[in-house]
Amino acid sequence: MKIRIGTRKSKLALWQANYIASQLKKHYPDIQVELVKIVTKGDKILDVPLAKVGGKGLFVKEIEEAMLRNEIDIAVHSLKDVPTYFPEGLGLVAITEREDPRDAFLSVKYSSIDEMPEGAVLGTSSLRRKAQIMLKRGDLEIRDLRGNVDTRIRKLEEGQYDGIILAYAGLKRLGLEGKVRQVFEPDFMIPAVAQGFLGIEARLDDEETRKIVSVLNHRESEIRAKAERAFLKTLEGGCQVPLAAYSEIDGDKLKVTGFVSDLEGKRVFRDSMEGPPEEAERIGTALAEKLLDMGAREVLQEIYGEGL
Repeated sequence: MKIRIGTRKSKLALWQANYIASQLKKHYPDIQVELVKIVTKGDKILDVPLAKVGGKGLFVKEIEEAMLRNEIDIAVHSLKDVPTYFPEGLGLVAITEREDPRDAFLSVKYSSIDEMPEGAVLGTSSLRRKAQIMLKRGDLEIRDLRGNVDTRIRKLEEGQYDGIILAYAGLKRLGLEGKVRQVFEPDFMIPAVAQGFLGIEARLDDEETRKIVSVLNHRESEIRAKAERAFLKTLEGGCQVPLAAYSEIDGDKLKVTGFVSDLEGKRVFRDSMEGPPEEAERIGTALAEKLLDMGAREVLQEIYGEGL
């Protein structure tokens, strides 16, 4: 049996694809795995914020097209980059155990974001991070930061930024934890929807591949991802909106915390809901609807310029 994995060419994407390949080989020692490297539109456009050029789907479209053409069998994604709607015939077939979902602060000069002086330059292109930082440190200058992990760290070390914020999961996977100065707890900065999960996408009619890959699915992570992605889907959100969701399972309770704000981080809507884990999607959906009723609907209408 041979599995062809479609992947972007970045170090992190290749790490993720190789990790899945190694896990498959643990379960199926005789399996052959081939990595097929694909350049996506998101990899080509590095000087414009994602919110202005189409959002997270830019990192998966070409890979999905290759899958539909039967050039690859599966794709390994950072689940936070995957839209909630899939092309017909494709879908998620496994979600791996969640890596640390928190955000991390990196700086050459400062050991924490609290140490940054007024007017210091903080780099991030995430509207979610910008809005939550502005709530606590509205005196900082926040500038867009694009590129892969190495490029972003290089820009920091060259002095273009006084500090930057990256996903802790990616840094850990690349062995770069030593560069982290501070990790933000979820009550300080709610992570991106599905941050820390790897999602495996395949053709839904490819039963043999689906069966093979299903051994990598982590049930608790699947439940948490479903709750967070249901929240996102209900808000019809993406990179254009500052929103976040984070789920936790404690015993027989699933708790989901959600966040939506305007682009300036001035009108903020945040709340939590909990219930049985088997109702993950219902809880995520209900939480999103609650925030819409609290006033988030008006914010989203302003951002999208159309009714919700």
